[in-house]
Amino acid sequence: MNATPHPPVPVPDHVPVPVPDLVTADDERLRRWRLVLGGGEADGTGRALTGTDAAMDGALAALYDKAPRGRERSAGLGGSAPSVARWLGDIRRYFPSTVVQVMQRDAIDRLGLATLLLEPETLEAVEPDVHLVGTLLSLNKAMPETTKETARAVVRKVVDDLERRLATRTRATLTGALDRSARISRPRHRDIDWDRTIRANLAHYLPEYGTVVPERLIGYGRASRAVRKEVVLCIDQSGSMAASVVYASVFGAVLASLRAITTRLVVFDTSVVDLTDRLDDPVDVLFGTRLGGGTDINRALAYCQSRITRPADTVVVLISDLYEGGIRDEMLKRVAAMKASGVQFVALLALSDEGAPAYDREHAAALAALGAPAFACTPDLFPEVMAAALEKRPLPIPAADA
Repeated sequence: MNATPHPPVPVPDHVPVPVPDLVTADDERLRRWRLVLGGGEADGTGRALTGTDAAMDGALAALYDKAPRGRERSAGLGGSAPSVARWLGDIRRYFPSTVVQVMQRDAIDRLGLATLLLEPETLEAVEPDVHLVGTLLSLNKAMPETTKETARAVVRKVVDDLERRLATRTRATLTGALDRSARISRPRHRDIDWDRTIRANLAHYLPEYGTVVPERLIGYGRASRAVRKEVVLCIDQSGSMAASVVYASVFGAVLASLRAITTRLVVFDTSVVDLTDRLDDPVDVLFGTRLGGGTDINRALAYCQSRITRPADTVVVLISDLYEGGIRDEMLKRVAAMKASGVQFVALLALSDEGAPAYDREHAAALAALGAPAFACTPDLFPEVMAAALEKRPLPIPAADA
C-alpha cells in the first residue's frame, strides 16, 4: 500500500447516496469503513465506490493520500487557486461544516496552502471559522489589495456569528454583576429595588396585616448609572494565540458597548499597540493586529499599568501563553504592584474552545503564587470569569486548570 489511511473523518449520514433495498447493515458499515480507510489493497473492505461516494473519496484522497493509488484517484490539490477552489467547493458539498473546517485546517498545515488564500477565488470558496480568520490575519501584510475586500468579508462573517452567539449572554451576565456591585443598603425611596427588598425581608412577614416589614432596604444609588469599572484586555498576538485574539476582539467590542464599563484593548508582541479607538468594530481591531513575532509581556503590562487611573475599580485581563521574551522579574513585579494597588488581575492562557496551548509553566506557577492563577478559558466561560472579577469574588477556574 503506497498511501496512509485517511484520518477518522466523520462520514455524514445525510449525503444522498442511492442504496438498494437489499443493502444490509454490514454493507453500509463496509461503505463507511472504506471511506475512512481510503481504499487500496490493505484496507480489507473489498468495497468499490461509485457516484457520490467516489466523489467524496476523491476529495479525501486529494488531501490525505501521499501518492496516487490507481486510476480513480490522484493525490494532491495542484498548485493553482482554481483547483483549490474547486476542491473547497466539493468538500462543502459532501461534508458538514464542522468536518469542512477540519479539512481546511489540515490542507493548510499538510500541503502549505496558506499562500493560496491570498487569491480571491480561493477565499470565496472557504468555510469561514475562527482558525481561518487567524490564518488570514497572519497573512495580512502580504495580502494584495485585490484580496483584502474578500478577506474582510470572510472575517466579518465569523465575527458577526460570534457576536450573535456571545453578546446577549455576556451583556446579561456582566450587567447583573455590575448591578450587584452597586447595591446599597440605604437607598432613596425612588431607588429601592422592591423585588429584592421583599425577598430579603420575608422572615418579617406579618400574616395578621398581610404585609412584610422591610427592616433592610436594597436598592441602587444614582452612581449606578455612571462608569464604575474599567477593564483592560492585554492580548498576546504571537502566532499560537490566533484564536484567542479573535475571541478577545469580539468580547472587547461587547464590553465597550456597556456604559458602566470603560474598556481598553491592547495587543502586543515585542511592541505594544493600543486599539481602543477601534473597539466599535472588532473587524477593524483584528486587522490592526499583527500575528507572529516575539513576546514582551513586561512592556505590555507597563503600558497597561500606566493607563490605570482607578486601581480598585479596574480589572486587567492578560491573555498569553506566558512565554516571556522581556524581563521576567519585572513582569512579576508589575503584576504584584497592580494587585497591591487593588487591581483585579486575571491571567488566561487561552481564550478559545481548544483548551490550554503549550505555555510557560514556571511563569504560570509564579503568577499563581502572587494570587493570580493562570488558566485556559472557553468563550462560554468568559462572561462568568469577568463577572467574578468585577464583583471581586473567586474566579470560576475549570477543574483541570485549578
